[in-house]
Amino acid sequence: MFSFIQKMRSFERNFSVSPSFPLLPLQLPSPMETHVWFVLPDEFKSVSLLNQYMELLSPCEKENVLTMRGDQLQKRALLARTLVRTTIARYQINNHVVDPRSLKFKKNVHGKPELVWESDDGQCPSPLHFNISHTSSLIACGVTVNSPIGIDVEEKQRKIKNNILAFARRYFSLYEVEHLSAISDSEVQRQEFVKLWILKEAYVKALGRGFSAAPFKTFTIRMKDATNSGASEVVVESSDHPVSLTNNWQFGLFELASSHYAAVCMEKDKTSDVAMRVPMRLTVRKTIPFVEDICISGTDAVVPIAGLIKQV
Repeated sequence: MFSFIQKMRSFERNFSVSPSFPLLPLQLPSPMETHVWFVLPDEFKSVSLLNQYMELLSPCEKENVLTMRGDQLQKRALLARTLVRTTIARYQINNHVVDPRSLKFKKNVHGKPELVWESDDGQCPSPLHFNISHTSSLIACGVTVNSPIGIDVEEKQRKIKNNILAFARRYFSLYEVEHLSAISDSEVQRQEFVKLWILKEAYVKALGRGFSAAPFKTFTIRMKDATNSGASEVVVESSDHPVSLTNNWQFGLFELASSHYAAVCMEKDKTSDVAMRVPMRLTVRKTIPFVEDICISGTDAVVPIAGLIKQV
């Protein structure tokens, strides 16, 4: 099916699984809770497992995978769609057990993917919100309930080809450029640039309106000390007016798997005064779908950097 599968036969691991093998059912995330699932593409060596993943996809998804140029791009596209389907299928809504192959998706007017939920009365909006991000070495999917979410991941060692400040002046707000300019250590400056970038990406993705509707220069990301413990709160402000936009959004920035930075942005629960003030509850799991799931929250694999985060 894939040319890269033929090249991988010498590395095949013996996994005895089936696409119909039941996924562990989970409770839906609570208000102000985000579940993050991720895969590491280099761990997937089994030809039979990848073939089984292919059978989970819709005809359109299969076509999109096969039109990717290059073995690794095809593999990552397959894993991304598999991660989305198997992640969402774990959550039981209205006591239904979900087959990952049965899930249907649509895109909003700005192109953000959304889940279409089937009820007894036909199609209805799903309480589940999800978002996906990937690098060549890690693919992550974030899930919330009744709260739009955006997630972005990047390698900690990501090199910036362009001059960082010149690049920042093109895309970042004046405050963000000045913040980066004040950092004399080039490595620290690069790290701060990456963190700002993924926070801005997560915010735009949570808005769900696309980059053209929310250009990076139109808003500013700042981090400020917010608690006695020294944890930094992430705030977002309009670049044109000194107006805080943070009242509607909660951010989390953390190191993931020792090798990546991850940023999550979710809309606060406006129906609860308590939820508007509490930290984001974060659960992180590493998975090989149908093979193993490992909860890594509270371990060295998830290190909070900024934002009000409570690992569960």
